[in-house]
Amino acid sequence: MTKIDEIKSQIRDSINTKELLLVQQLQNIEQVANIIINAYNNNKKILIFGNGGSAADAQHFAAELINKFKIKRKPLPAIALTTDSSIITSIANDSGFEEIFQKQIEALCNEQDIVIAITTSDISTNKNGHSSNIYNGIIAAKSKNAVVVGLISSRGKEIGKLVDYSINVPSNDTQRIQEAHIMILHVICDLIEKELFQDEKSS
Repeated sequence: MTKIDEIKSQIRDSINTKELLLVQQLQNIEQVANIIINAYNNNKKILIFGNGGSAADAQHFAAELINKFKIKRKPLPAIALTTDSSIITSIANDSGFEEIFQKQIEALCNEQDIVIAITTSDISTNKNGHSSNIYNGIIAAKSKNAVVVGLISSRGKEIGKLVDYSINVPSNDTQRIQEAHIMILHVICDLIEKELFQDEKSS
């Protein structure tokens, strides 16, 4: 296979994953957008977390909610739980990496806030198992009576059982899942702005 063939293959794989989203996940994406819009209408906030590339997605999403996506408008409250190195390393050092999201949620989350867990893999219900920090964050959010959303993939069978709402990218390929996740977050940003700021101009 030439490099050009490889490029074509990668792009086609990405397109195919998004085509499956069109078939399988439109209603779930709309549903999640609506619950976030409803939360903002009720003066709630969004907390987002994930590991690795999903941590970057959490920060990207929070930035576009606080600043803007397309429309110059008032900021929307959103917190990425992946940004404060002092908090994260303090918790990791004293309590363990598996508690880095749990403790922040216990401190910052209020009832009916929206908590979004982003992961390309599944979680382990074992306290020290795979993605245990994601699991513990979800459990903490549930204990605070938050509304919990999972932005997940075909691998996410266990997380899908725990969350209140999920958007499931139909792929087992980490790269394709990540590409779809950021596209979904962009779509949700667009829907939020169009609903909440209909009279504002794009800029």
